Amino acid sequence: MALALYRKYRPATFAEVVGQEHVTVPLRTALAAGRVNHAYLFSGPRGCGKTSSARILARSLNCEQGPTDEPCGTCDSCVSLAPNGPGNVDVVELDAASHGGVDDARELRDRAFYAPAQSRYRVFIVDEAHMVTTQGFNALLKIVEEPPEHLVFIFATTEPEKVLPTIRSRTHHYPFRLIPPGAMRELLERNCEAEGAIVEPAVLPLVIRAGGGSARDTQSVLDQLMAGAGPEGVTYDRAVSLLGVTDAALIDEMVDALAAGDAAAVYGTVDALVEAGHDPRRFAADLLDRLRDLVLIKAVPDAVGRGLVSAPGDQLEKMAGQAERLGGAALTRFAEIVHTGLIEMRGATAPRLLLELLCARMLLPGAVPTDAVADAAVLQRLEQLETRVAAGQTGAPAPPATQATRPQRQAEPAPRPAEPAARSGQAGPSGQAARPQQASRFTRPSERAAEPAHQQSPPRQATPHPAPEARPASDARSTSEARSGAPASGAAAPAPAAPAPGTADASPAAPEPPGAMDAAAFRRIWPEVLTAVRTTATSRSTHAMLLPATVHSVDGTTVTVAHPAAPLAVRLSEPRNAEAIAQAIGAVVGGSWQVRLVHAAAGGAPAAAPPPARPAPTPPARPTPDPPQRRYVPAADLPPEPPPEPDLPPEPEDEEELLAEAARTQGADSGPRTDPEEAMLQLLADKLGAKPVEQQGRTG
Repeated sequence: MALALYRKYRPATFAEVVGQEHVTVPLRTALAAGRVNHAYLFSGPRGCGKTSSARILARSLNCEQGPTDEPCGTCDSCVSLAPNGPGNVDVVELDAASHGGVDDARELRDRAFYAPAQSRYRVFIVDEAHMVTTQGFNALLKIVEEPPEHLVFIFATTEPEKVLPTIRSRTHHYPFRLIPPGAMRELLERNCEAEGAIVEPAVLPLVIRAGGGSARDTQSVLDQLMAGAGPEGVTYDRAVSLLGVTDAALIDEMVDALAAGDAAAVYGTVDALVEAGHDPRRFAADLLDRLRDLVLIKAVPDAVGRGLVSAPGDQLEKMAGQAERLGGAALTRFAEIVHTGLIEMRGATAPRLLLELLCARMLLPGAVPTDAVADAAVLQRLEQLETRVAAGQTGAPAPPATQATRPQRQAEPAPRPAEPAARSGQAGPSGQAARPQQASRFTRPSERAAEPAHQQSPPRQATPHPAPEARPASDARSTSEARSGAPASGAAAPAPAAPAPGTADASPAAPEPPGAMDAAAFRRIWPEVLTAVRTTATSRSTHAMLLPATVHSVDGTTVTVAHPAAPLAVRLSEPRNAEAIAQAIGAVVGGSWQVRLVHAAAGGAPAAAPPPARPAPTPPARPTPDPPQRRYVPAADLPPEPPPEPDLPPEPEDEEELLAEAARTQGADSGPRTDPEEAMLQLLADKLGAKPVEQQGRTG
């Protein structure tokens, strides 16, 4: 019968204990100084070295050269207490799970008073000490508090809070911890080298993850894989199928599809993992672990050097690209959604359905269940906008305007500075300027009745327009069309907007030929394409601009690449850059390829071409009542109506022109200078035939 790895390679000294330096170093210092306590409490997760350290402590205490921190390994006590030794009569190991009653505690108390047979100390190792009942602890309390000089108690437990506080207060408590992945990997590599086993490097992270930080569990998993390995050794595929973990390729496909906003690839990955027999809950947990690594890579540039993220070299390079394309806000939101989905999957009868709904939440930033995730969605959109603005400040040209917007921009009149309200107005249907509201009270009623409604009551703030003689012909023609409500004769209808370069086509892609590479396959080799672009492109800027881009779709030999920044998408669509990318793809994949650059936000679908700019419609003017005639009334309302003059001179525009006309009239006269207001009244009477209200009352 083969000996298990965790028993075969159990540590024999404190120096061989892995990942527990915070415990072994103080213990070795105390033993070297001869400061031995009568009771110890070792606590921590299972398989982290509590019982092994208790045996090493008993071995160090009873060594012929001891107490010492380095047992000699040759004396009778060291040989009998070795990992595979026969044991010693003076070292008693009890399992409190089956001997935790009060009777067992009394028997242990009676045996403790006997002196050791052949060793320096009599050591009692009580494993799973939290299983001892309260009555049993009370039976041991007196002897643990005041033991004989030759007696040492060592309690080992995974739940120290369940140990009686009076017992715990009389011990030296040393908490053990889970073994970090780096130290665990070194332990597994030493075991594989000692066994002469061939293990692929990608298998060790799976084994470490399956062990959960426990040295015993991790070595048991490796022992199982080595037992079922063939002549080729332990392969990655065999480890994935046996351990039930998700293949890293499926995780990469899911992350790349989320970064590109490809819903078809996302749900295709879900279908592939279900068809392969993977558990959706396990896939969600593995996806959450990947998102955690990506968050750390994005937040901490040297996360790999600090040991925060552990993965093979090629996988780390791919993960760095994924973190750059997604962004910190999107990664955080995805992680929160997956974490919430894992809680909902507990006890679910349809885990695949919940996984698909979870993917739908990640694809739609607006579909969020909680306020915290809603804030993350807003932060993700803000980060996308900041990325676009930052990309636009690099000097890249803006996307050219479409053909539909250019004629419209030419037809728009150039605005001029706003004039005072008394001198502003809008052109009427006859081409003459409409009178402002201040001058409307001097208009004849017959003329007011003939004016259109929108001209009688102009808006409060008139829109400035250029002078009629300064307007171009196209502007005058558009103005006449706007007044009449019909296009001018011979005017061509506006052409439909053509899609601008760098925008995605809304029509679905044509089906790919059989055997062709799909978008998911291209995303897997995209880091190699980026490396080829860096080595083959004539300008380094091509590789720098292409880093945030991702593969969106593949149609035959045409690869559609989505970029989160519209200006950079336009730059990359230039023939020089597109040809460099196509050559890089051909160098990696082979064959002849064409590249099409589109604009798509991170984590979203490609953006369509922006609609042409349209002028804001002018709201219809509200009809307002005529201002009251407070001082003057037209002569037509008086009983003795004078005959109208056949040809009246053109009336002034407003009150200021009336005052100017009065001033000119006064200046032309040789008489004495009069008040301007009296001159204006006189001019109204002369030109319009108006009479004061007092005269109207007297005559009426």
